[in-house]
Amino acid sequence: MKERIKKVCSKMKEENIGQVLVSDPYSIFYLIGRKIEPGERLLILSIENSGELKLFINKLFPIDEIEGVEIIWLDDTDDQMKILSSAIKDSEIIGVDKNLRARFLIPLMNARSSIKFIEASYLVDDFRSRKDSEEIKKMEEASKLNDSAMGKMQEKLSEDLTEKEMSTYLMEVYNSLGAYEFSFDPIIGYGDNAADPHHVIDNSKKKVGESIVVDMGCILNDYCSDMTRTFFYREVSEEAKKVYETVLAANLAGIAAAKPGARFCDVDKAARDVIEKAGYGKYFTHRTGHSIGMETHEIGDVSSINKNVLQPGNIFSVEPGIYIPGVAGVRIEDLVLITEDGCEVLNSYPKDLTIIR
Repeated sequence: MKERIKKVCSKMKEENIGQVLVSDPYSIFYLIGRKIEPGERLLILSIENSGELKLFINKLFPIDEIEGVEIIWLDDTDDQMKILSSAIKDSEIIGVDKNLRARFLIPLMNARSSIKFIEASYLVDDFRSRKDSEEIKKMEEASKLNDSAMGKMQEKLSEDLTEKEMSTYLMEVYNSLGAYEFSFDPIIGYGDNAADPHHVIDNSKKKVGESIVVDMGCILNDYCSDMTRTFFYREVSEEAKKVYETVLAANLAGIAAAKPGARFCDVDKAARDVIEKAGYGKYFTHRTGHSIGMETHEIGDVSSINKNVLQPGNIFSVEPGIYIPGVAGVRIEDLVLITEDGCEVLNSYPKDLTIIR
């Protein structure tokens, strides 16, 4: 944890930022190892570029002492903005992160109007985006568990269960494997529901010839997994088969483009080009992927507008899809880790076209 703070402080000095106010609970956990969910209440980790740390936290969330961190306890009846304002140094530039609510930030800016406040989430997010060896191990373990869970889901799909019943079963599977939270609400879509990229599960049941999208993930040791596979129920049409083969080729092309020195947009283009050349471009309606770690969606979209260069330690999804109501909805997703000389796919679950009998 101390090394992470040192890196942030060094970056602050480079950019002449005297102090940064971190309010993102995940970033606070990343920096000082304390998981705190403040709800609507104020939570701030103040970092000065000298390395001085202060944690402003409500008394309703008791935590143990933290070496090197001064804890400022707040009560609901305190003038919290006055307390926080008094801790703001007379620096020319103060950084705040994306999570600081306007009802806290605006009064603070008014109280310290001579100071320039800037959005500085990147001071922590850039380091969070490059996972260290311990984080990578946790991500690998979470993905391995997710592979096992997908196997159980594939077996269960042979039964006459609704999407909601399958979701309930998925949580039972995760519990049996040692995970107790979804990393996001699972997407289980039958038929035309599979052609809705962000379908909300309902009581639909499978029909012969329909595609089945299963997009699922869990949290294990504070890190997220995420994977999508598409199956077909009892039979598959020639058109749906072509759609599937195109998406699989796009998934593999995106993975092949993922290496140090390439850009996020290069991965998106590699996958998107396959789909467009096959004539399905207008049916691929979302970015190719997203970064992932402690949160399912972290900074670093795999999209046409993200020109940032891939670096070792980046972990993101490659999940192209084609969505044609009446034909099929198909998405295939893997998590990819950028290594020193290429990439590692964290998922090992088969991607061959599979028909559920």
